[in-house]
Amino acid sequence: MDSSKIDMYMSANQDKFPSEKIMLIRDQLEKLDDKKFGYVQSIELKNPTTLLIVSIFLGGIGVDRFMLGQTGLGVAKLLTCGGIGVWALVDLFLIMGKTKDINYQKIMTNAI
Repeated sequence: MDSSKIDMYMSANQDKFPSEKIMLIRDQLEKLDDKKFGYVQSIELKNPTTLLIVSIFLGGIGVDRFMLGQTGLGVAKLLTCGGIGVWALVDLFLIMGKTKDINYQKIMTNAI
């Protein structure tokens, strides 16, 4: 795989992955052929900052969890009004890391 393509992809998306996993992603991408790399580039990654903003304003009703694809947790958060506010408050601190972990899992499962 052409290293300039990987450099461009990583510089555009490095804020969407956990910082400690950047080198693992880079190593995995270097092993891909052009067709598979094109597929990986087309994967829609969630923006952690966007999820944080959604969590601030709509986290109490579970919209942040629905956006992450965690329907069960979204429904539970909706029915409990964000765990009576406690769960919504905790998610303000954890949602960005969770978003980055989900993005990492998407890349790794599709790059193998």
